[in-house]
Amino acid sequence: MKVKQISVFLENKKGRLKKAVHALAEANINIRALSIADTSEFGILRLMVPDPEEAKKVLEENNFVVKLNDVIAVEVPDRPGGLDKILGILTKADMNVEYIYAFVEKKGEKAIVVIRTEDINKGIRVLKEAKVPLLSSEDISVL
Repeated sequence: MKVKQISVFLENKKGRLKKAVHALAEANINIRALSIADTSEFGILRLMVPDPEEAKKVLEENNFVVKLNDVIAVEVPDRPGGLDKILGILTKADMNVEYIYAFVEKKGEKAIVVIRTEDINKGIRVLKEAKVPLLSSEDISVL
């Protein structure tokens, strides 16, 4: 099951991250998870939000370059070895992981891992076959 993620390109300048987050706050858009990777010149802010299309619109109205990307979200036990199992399944299937980030659901019993693989459809198939619980955008929104 594919999940939509927002990727926001940020100039690596003071206040740019704050401006993006503030625009979403003003639009009453809740950020469920985020990750940021940077270089000396720019950063990529990756966000999981309940309504990615609305968040994209809000950010573009505030002069940000935004892309919607497909990723895979899986649920793993929040204990040692949970992530290792998922990566083992993907490695065995000869899948490359482009990036990954995680967050813990409110109860703290499960971790949610967001994965971008080189082939999203194959990644979903491989994880489903291994009986890994896949999450939808709606699942993430209510966590």
